[in-house]
Amino acid sequence: MLKSVHKYKYCQLNPVQLLLLTVVVFILSSCYTPRNTLLLQDARNLPKYSKSDYQDYKIQVNDELMFRLITSSKDFDELISAGSNASSQQSNSYRVYPDGTIDLPFIDSIPVADLTFPEAAKAIENRFKELIPDAEINLTLANKTYTVIGETGTGIFPVYKDRLTIYQAMAQSGDILQSGDRRHVKILRETKDGPTIMEFDIRPTSVIDSKYYYIYPNDIIYVRKQSSSFYKVNNYGSFLGLIMSSVSLFINVFYYTKLSK
Repeated sequence: MLKSVHKYKYCQLNPVQLLLLTVVVFILSSCYTPRNTLLLQDARNLPKYSKSDYQDYKIQVNDELMFRLITSSKDFDELISAGSNASSQQSNSYRVYPDGTIDLPFIDSIPVADLTFPEAAKAIENRFKELIPDAEINLTLANKTYTVIGETGTGIFPVYKDRLTIYQAMAQSGDILQSGDRRHVKILRETKDGPTIMEFDIRPTSVIDSKYYYIYPNDIIYVRKQSSSFYKVNNYGSFLGLIMSSVSLFINVFYYTKLSK
């Protein structure tokens, strides 16, 4: 029994030792590590996402479409330009109505929602061929943008290419801040069934070719702040300042304890 009590007293820490231990633990946990911030990692403890085939963007309600009619008939081409109330067909966009249809000059109620651009262009082309046999249609999206918010470069950015990846999107908006939570990146995406939120860890290499890899028009990317970022430091200067402040505090407490005895 006496040995047990003696051992217990020996293991007890005095206030100065306890403070020093607390400071050491705090310092060791107060830096951002490569494991928490680096992308394209192969660590075993990171999620493994399955591969997913790329899906072509499908036109949605409220999308703004721009079209160009190609025909050998100069007169009809001029009529189309006049019907669009613009000097150029490409300077005017046409909204997809809530019923999924679109109205174009001289042609009304063309169903285009939930179609890919090649499919919608073919549907519009078939309607124009009722008026002019050699009609060809080029179709594009006027509002080809995505939005980034949170602990990164925020703003609205263009989808400048097909198959824009999450890495290209983040590079265009600005790198994720060290305080950004890379483990819980979210993409808000509009679908035919309504908005859907996809959450993923952006660090593992398995993000490549997964369902999180490609960014589509109208996507919203959200990078939240790490809950632990309040006490973390961003660089060696801040880290050194934290150490010096901690050492100074320890010395003051130590001498105060000595003087109070």
